[in-house]
Amino acid sequence: MNLITGNLSEDSGTIDTGQTIVFGFYKQQGIQFKPEQRVIDVVQEIAEVVTLGDGRQMGVKEFLNFFLFPFDMQYTPISKLSGGEKRRLYLVTVLMLKPNFLILDEPTNDLDIMTLTVLEEYLASFDGCVIVVSHDRFFMDQVVDHLFVFKGDGEIKDFPGNYSHYREWLTKTEKQVQKTNPQKEKQIQTKQRQDKPKTKLSFNEKREYEQLEKDIANLEKEKEELETEISSGKLSSDDLIEKSNRICEIIKLLDEKSDRWLELSEFV
Repeated sequence: MNLITGNLSEDSGTIDTGQTIVFGFYKQQGIQFKPEQRVIDVVQEIAEVVTLGDGRQMGVKEFLNFFLFPFDMQYTPISKLSGGEKRRLYLVTVLMLKPNFLILDEPTNDLDIMTLTVLEEYLASFDGCVIVVSHDRFFMDQVVDHLFVFKGDGEIKDFPGNYSHYREWLTKTEKQVQKTNPQKEKQIQTKQRQDKPKTKLSFNEKREYEQLEKDIANLEKEKEELETEISSGKLSSDDLIEKSNRICEIIKLLDEKSDRWLELSEFV
C-alpha cells in the first residue's frame, strides 16, 4: 500500500502512476487531531463542498450528517469524541479529498457497524478504484468485485468475484480435478496423507462439527434479524448501539467458528 501511494520507494523495478490519480489512504494508525478543534473546523479546513462519486455535491455539514455526525454534534471539540468517533472523522477527511483511487486498510477494525453500513452505501456509488485489505469476509463480499489471491512465490491471481465466489470456485475446481485427473487427485491425496496424518474425526470432533453447523446457521440468522431491525429506523440510540455491538460480536464468532468448521471439514 505504501509502495502504491509513494510513501515507500521500491527496491527495484518501477511503479507507473497515472497523472490524474488522486489517492485516498485510510491507514490503521490514523492521524492526530488538535484536541481543541471542533468537528466542523477539521472538515472546513479541507473543503466547503464534497463531490460524491455519482457527481452529486454535498455541503460539508450535510456530508458529516451522512456519516453520522448530526448537526448538534458538529460543534463538539475533538477532545470529547470517543475513539470510534475519531476514526469515523478520520474516514470523512480521507473521503473529502475527492480521491479516485481509495485504499482502505482494515476499515472494519475500529469502525462500528452503522459507520460501515454508510461506508458501503458510499462505495456503491464510488466511481473509482478501491483496494480493501480486510479479514472481514462479510464486508468484502459487500464491496469488492475481484480479489488478488496470493498463491506464494510471487504469484498473484486476479480472481473476478468476491470472497464467497472464490470459495465456491475453489471447491468446484477441486471436485473437477478429482473427476478428470485421477492421477493428480492421487498425488493430492498422497500429499494430504503426508502433510496431515489425521484421516478422520474422533467422536467428540464429529459432535463439535455438527454443533458448529447449527451455531453458524443460528448466528447468521440472528445477524440478519439484527440488521433488519437496525435498518428499520424504529430503534432508540441505546438500542442501536446495543444491537450494533452484538453484530460485531456475531461477526467475530462467525469468523472463529467458520475457520474451525473448515478445519474439521477436511476430515469429514
